Amino acid sequence: MQLEEILTPERCFCKIEGFSKKRLLTKVSSLLGDLFENLDETEVFNSMMAREYLGSTGLGNGIAIPHCRVPQCETIIGSLVTLVNPVDYDAIDDNPVDLVFVLIVPEEKKDEHIRALSELAKLFNNPAFCQKLRETHNSTRLYQAATSF
Repeated sequence: MQLEEILTPERCFCKIEGFSKKRLLTKVSSLLGDLFENLDETEVFNSMMAREYLGSTGLGNGIAIPHCRVPQCETIIGSLVTLVNPVDYDAIDDNPVDLVFVLIVPEEKKDEHIRALSELAKLFNNPAFCQKLRETHNSTRLYQAATSF
């Protein structure tokens, strides 16, 4: 999987306010709901929170990959977010999160969901990649930094 297959410049949000995990996921659900008329932002938020209740998607090192499957979703959707200030995310290392990649997948695409998560985890496990994203200060450049690595 190439990142540009699931991510577009319009779905990159650089240096947004998060305040808390719940508020961050509410904000991203709303932003994606505005971009996709077939996605209900409340359903996206509820699906991501249901996944979080199973266990935090905070990977450690300031990174979270919240993900869920949504019935109205027609294709795999990725959204990259950097935060102004890190938020408590119940990550496995107890450190706050400042890099977030949201993954929304059609309900029937279970195998693709697992493959995409695996590829994202590998990518975000690279400290140089993460540092490059953290040093970016606008959304257009965030997309370019993410897809040119």
